[in-house]
Amino acid sequence: MALLLINLTPDNLPSFLWLWRIAAWSMGLSVTCYGLLAVLGLLWRSQRQSRQRSTSPWIRRLHFGLGVLLVLLVLGLLLIGLVGTLGHYGSLGHSWHLPAGLTVVGLTLISAWSASQIHPQRPWARPLHLRMNVALGVALILVSLSGWSVVQKYLP
Repeated sequence: MALLLINLTPDNLPSFLWLWRIAAWSMGLSVTCYGLLAVLGLLWRSQRQSRQRSTSPWIRRLHFGLGVLLVLLVLGLLLIGLVGTLGHYGSLGHSWHLPAGLTVVGLTLISAWSASQIHPQRPWARPLHLRMNVALGVALILVSLSGWSVVQKYLP
């Protein structure tokens, strides 16, 4: 991996347009995934609060699967951003997109971890999971806005 990052210079890499297309699609999928997770989470919560004996197993499985997909998409976007920025500029930190992106990564990982901790014996986990997801929604908006301005720099 270190060797790969050392060789990333604007002189020896092709156009990054294909990379930004992958990033745009991944970001769109991430936002869609987040929205579906929110809807499923609200459905799951309403079933739990209506005192049904159990929630629909498909909601739980789909929520879990989409959560895993969101984590993978966010980590993929992190990798694309690091490779693309290092390849184009040779260094990081050229806009507020980096801290916004790192915030999204952190919130996503904390949300996933807190979801794995939800249990009747750990009453703190569910509220933490919900708070992280509200913050993640705001962070996704900010990273989308900052990403739009970053991608404009790379377009011919």
